[in-house]
Amino acid sequence: MSSPKVLVKENVGESGIAALRDAGFDVELGFDWADGDLERRLSEFDGILIRSATKLTADVLEHAGDLKVIGRAGVGVDNVDVPTASKRGIVVVNAPQSNVVTAAEHTVALLLAVARNIPQAHASLISGKWERSKFSGVELHGKTLGILGFGRIGQLVAERAAGFGVKVVAYDPFVGADRFKEAGVAHAATPEEIFASADFITIHLPKTPETLGFLNDEAFAQMKDGVIVLNVARGGLIDEAALGRALDSGKVGGAGLDVFPSEPVTEHPLFGHPKVVVTPHLGASTAEATDRAGQQAAEQIVLALTSGAVTTAINVPSVAAEDLETLGPFVPLCERLGRLAVALNEGTGLDELQSEFLGRIAERDTRPLSLGVLVGALSGHTEEQVNMVSAQSVAEERGISLSSSTNSRARDFADIVRVSVKTGGATTRVAGTLVGERQRPHLIEAWGWRFNVQLDDHLTVLRYRDQPGMLGRIGTVLGDAGVNIVSAAVGYRPNDVPGDETAVMVVSSDRAVPAEALSQLLGSDGFEAARSVSF
Repeated sequence: MSSPKVLVKENVGESGIAALRDAGFDVELGFDWADGDLERRLSEFDGILIRSATKLTADVLEHAGDLKVIGRAGVGVDNVDVPTASKRGIVVVNAPQSNVVTAAEHTVALLLAVARNIPQAHASLISGKWERSKFSGVELHGKTLGILGFGRIGQLVAERAAGFGVKVVAYDPFVGADRFKEAGVAHAATPEEIFASADFITIHLPKTPETLGFLNDEAFAQMKDGVIVLNVARGGLIDEAALGRALDSGKVGGAGLDVFPSEPVTEHPLFGHPKVVVTPHLGASTAEATDRAGQQAAEQIVLALTSGAVTTAINVPSVAAEDLETLGPFVPLCERLGRLAVALNEGTGLDELQSEFLGRIAERDTRPLSLGVLVGALSGHTEEQVNMVSAQSVAEERGISLSSSTNSRARDFADIVRVSVKTGGATTRVAGTLVGERQRPHLIEAWGWRFNVQLDDHLTVLRYRDQPGMLGRIGTVLGDAGVNIVSAAVGYRPNDVPGDETAVMVVSSDRAVPAEALSQLLGSDGFEAARSVSF
């Protein structure tokens, strides 16, 4: 049997190439291939290792032949059409931990550069000026660093900042409370606590519709005068127009930016601002990180082509053939229930996630279902990329306790999935099942109320005082927001509580319900809680 053949399309460093050759693979270097060579020859290879320049689009992958694995030497996989790869049975792997140290170090480097005016002083001195008093800075020792997003990079920043005698306070609702204690970091329950107390603020949140412009005029107004802010995470997390206003007013004393909403960029309103230090997305740019990314991605290719037990797959790993028919349709249900449970959680944060599987599915290996719940719960809430392979390690790094149980008996339905989110003393539980020949996901429990309603793409759950006219009020507010109600269902309680005048309604709609509409409902008489989630 011939050795697997791997194409290294870009220069990923010697260690990555050596890892492939040491495994006995036939390695070909395609650094200088001409246009069209990749499409013409891709079918010759079992695996391909790339960086960011090679674009593996759907059209290119049409020529993949029996290609089994794509390795991306780095974190992002924007240059790979992952859905097309998945359809063709191609495993896509990356190197998600390759740049965390580098990004953390760059954050600290920017903090020091801004606090001590190092780039400005350098430019002044080499231009022939000695302006010592002009560039007097501030010490880190004894100050407070606020970290928004306490994933792996945020935790590494905290470790390094501690060496400067800095007090660290961090906010991340998707990190268990014990993890903050273990790191010796004060736990902020809200971003506002950080705004009020921090002398320096660094943001390490994922980029989602909810976090876009997270640091805006309102946030800057709540910060201490002279605060220094940093972004080495994602462009767009800071409203740059608002930052400019805060810098000009003196509210913000300085800023360090490594990322921007659109890249590459060479003209920007903040470039040249005397209080701003900028770098061209260098957070992951070190020789060590580049070499580490190539080696880690190569090691994953080796695993994929030998044992199949990869640890950083971007696309969902295959389920054992004997369980696929039963478990496969339940994975999307589990992801939706995980996402919904977090959205309905009335505590602050996520300390514990419990999954329960009842009925026929309990007789199978339910680990893929537990991972599906975890992916749904964490997706969009962590800076790290979350998928079926990475989810458990991301949860462990954040100190989130995970548990799973099975019971082959289920009441009312053949199979039931229950998901519980625990934070402090608060527990939020949802449950669901699959219904009909097409196995559509249905919600059967939320906030202690029972339903049988389809889990559509856009769902809103409302708790309100049970009185006439509430459905009409909901319809009016959503209609004014341009949202069409597809279905609505009022829940029931298995055991009615005497004197309880509340009700819970689930509304599905043709598009996401705007936050402003939910706020309008909550601001009106009788509404106690409202949550909206899109899948």
